Parts: sequence; C-alpha cells; structure tokens
Amino acid sequence: MSRTAIVTGGSRGIGAAISKALKDAGYSVAASYAGNDDAAKAFTAETGIKTYKWDVADYDACAAGIQQVEAELGPVDVLINNAGITRDAMFHKMTPQQWKEVIDTNLTGLFNMTHGVWGGMRDRKFGRIVNISSINGQKGQAGQANYSAAKAGDIGFTRALAQEGARAGITINAIAPGYIGTEMVRAIPEKVLNERIIPQIPVGRLGEPEEIARCVVFLASDDAGFITGSTISANGAQYFS
Repeated sequence: MSRTAIVTGGSRGIGAAISKALKDAGYSVAASYAGNDDAAKAFTAETGIKTYKWDVADYDACAAGIQQVEAELGPVDVLINNAGITRDAMFHKMTPQQWKEVIDTNLTGLFNMTHGVWGGMRDRKFGRIVNISSINGQKGQAGQANYSAAKAGDIGFTRALAQEGARAGITINAIAPGYIGTEMVRAIPEKVLNERIIPQIPVGRLGEPEEIARCVVFLASDDAGFITGSTISANGAQYFS
C-alpha cells in the first residue's frame, strides 16, 4: 500500500512540482489549495492528483481537510507545508492586517497542519514533515518583515519539533529556496530579473521548481531517516546561513 502525502499549496508553483514528484515516486498525493478553483481543476485534470480546498490559516478547516483526505486516501504519512502568501510593504507602511495574514498562513499554518497529523504519526511511529521556508527567512528582506519573520519561524519550528518527533520515528526538515522560476517570479519584468536578481545568484540562473521537489522526495523517503531538524538551502550559492 502506498503512503499518503498532503502538499499544502500543492496545485501551483513549487507545490505543484512537489505534488507531481511525490506521485511519480509512488505516493498517494492530496494537494490542498486556498483560492483558485480553476487552477486546481486544471491541475487535477492534467495530473490525476486530487485537490482539496481549505485555508491553512484556519485550524478547524485544516482538521476537517485532513480528516477528509484520510477517509479517502488513508492515514497521512507525509506532510509538506508549502502554502504561503506575501503582503509586501516597507515596515513604516505595513498594516496590522498585512502582518497578521502572512503570519497566520506562513507560520501558524504549519502549526495547524502539523497538529492535525502529529497524533497519527506518533501512533504509527512514522512520519515525514517538510517545511518550505525561504532564503528570506535566513537573510531577511527589506519590504518583507512579515514574510521574513514567518519563514524564519518555520525554521525554528522545524528544529524544535524535530527533537520531539525523533523517538517516534518522525523527521521534520526544512527547505529554504532562493529565487525559483515559478510563474510568480517569471512575471517579474525581464529587465529586473536580468539586471538585479540573477546577477546576485552565483550559478547565474533561477532555480527550477523540480529541483526543490527532488529535495522533498529525498527527505520524505526512508533513506533520509537520520536527517531531521535540518534546513537545505537551495539558492545557487546566493546566501549561506
């Protein structure tokens, strides 16, 4: 019987690449999404991966979503906390709402989702959790105090929980991508990409979503059982933490 994986934000961008890679590796995959029904339907039609709609910032919605996935696909063995949003503004212009929305999704969302699968993973003595952080959670980024704080929090959450899960056979790791060639990043004007962003990346290019997905597949595997509490920096040598 194949293992079951949930990928939050799993129908677009890096999340979509992760969902596809896990399916190709033999997992039964559930991709959650928050808003774009058309994109989710198109993703399911293209890949055959089931999509489920809930907001990771809502604890009760996460619990209900996990329950539905487990009823349809089986107990969740692998959780990829990938869902994230941005509400960028320089700090003196940042509103409490912009701060709260990003923290609620990008940090509290990890608590909400992980809390919902933790008990089952402990009972079964197996679990794999991968949290998608960011280079900006490691180095900070002007105009993203909310996002940088949340993504740094993801790494702290990973390290603390790894110590709790270790004896129960649960590993928790993080990946901190740099600039990845998602639809969102490729929408940046070409002049800005070529003159301001790519020159900062020593390998001279954007990363690809599939490169992040391959890291996830490894961390989710039995082969990675001794790796926990770690953060993989996948940024083309742009930053070392």
